[in-house]
Amino acid sequence: MFTKRPVRIPAALLAWLFVFLAASPGCKSDSPTPDATGTTTTPPPTSPVTPPASVLVGSSLIGEYSQATLASRVGDVPLVGALARLPIKVYKLTYTTHNTDGRSITASGAVLVPVTTQALPVISYQHGTIRPDDEDRAPSHYNQNSELWSAVSVLASTGYVVSAPDYIGYGASKDLPHPYEHAASLASASADMLRATREFCKQQNVKVNDKNFLLGYSEGGYATMALHKLLEEKYASELPVTASAPGAGAYHKTAFAKYILNSDQPLSFLSTYVWVLDTYNRVYKINRPLSAYFKEPYATQLQANPFSSVPSLPKQLFTDAFRQSVLTDSDPALLAAFRDNDIYDWQPKAPTALFHGTADDYVPYFNSQDAYKAMQARGAKQVELRPIQGGNHFTSVATYTLSAYAFISQY
Repeated sequence: MFTKRPVRIPAALLAWLFVFLAASPGCKSDSPTPDATGTTTTPPPTSPVTPPASVLVGSSLIGEYSQATLASRVGDVPLVGALARLPIKVYKLTYTTHNTDGRSITASGAVLVPVTTQALPVISYQHGTIRPDDEDRAPSHYNQNSELWSAVSVLASTGYVVSAPDYIGYGASKDLPHPYEHAASLASASADMLRATREFCKQQNVKVNDKNFLLGYSEGGYATMALHKLLEEKYASELPVTASAPGAGAYHKTAFAKYILNSDQPLSFLSTYVWVLDTYNRVYKINRPLSAYFKEPYATQLQANPFSSVPSLPKQLFTDAFRQSVLTDSDPALLAAFRDNDIYDWQPKAPTALFHGTADDYVPYFNSQDAYKAMQARGAKQVELRPIQGGNHFTSVATYTLSAYAFISQY
């Protein structure tokens, strides 16, 4: 749920970040180093493992961009532009993943590759909400409307390979509906893109090390959290998570649903929540008519155009029966769908920083608070809650981006 808005970046934060990132982790050597006695040691060889199945389908070069070009894209924040140090090449990858019904499909994404002979870490960057009519903002289109265009490209230029999935429903899979806020498919599409990126790097003799960082804000924050969980459960050896920094995601779906349906105040994001309900209705084969969820004339309008305007007051949009069924936990099918997409209550092993604006009225701050408390209760040792004081969903974006970069740079 992320829409671009102009934001002001605190000068002190920029100055601090510039100093902190001046020596990017991409600059660190992985060569053997002398021990305390001056003797150079080399790690022992590891046992051979079965290579993972190939997912990469194809690749094409989108463009090559100089350090100066990348720096000029963030000219209004010169300290960020000064971080750019390497030219990058941007490629579109196509790869195999699975749709929500388990069917194998071809998806796509962009990979940003710094031009260097050094072994680099990899970032999986999950983008925010893109409406279907803005499909050209997907990463593999790589244009000035994309989240990748400016700050993320500068981040790559500091010394990271960036893997950016389009998700299902964009790019090569644009003829399929995007499973909005569906944890499992966001995670698997992102994981398979990360696998395809590493396969591509090997194919192209691009040196990468074993570090995998995860970033994303709003829907991208939710996707990042889901990806982190999947990688630690299924790909711990192949794709170990080094550190993760999800921002402002709707991690606690059951609580969020009750927050919405119990609200007497106008909510600016109800058109996107319509999309969430439509996704779960379809993916979990609940298959109810829209009139089961929405009052008229909105049910009919949404049937004709899923992104038509809706009122901001929940009581005007949602049927009384639907509201009561969610608030009283008396709708087993929908409750099961919400719970299947709750990704706040688990125990991450890798360092994790949860960023969120304390005044976020689009994706409420309690989503990150609940995740932090639940993870702490499960014994997570390296989870931090990083509140962005006074920030709303849009004014927090710049602070999140810079602070998340600084966070992963520690590792």
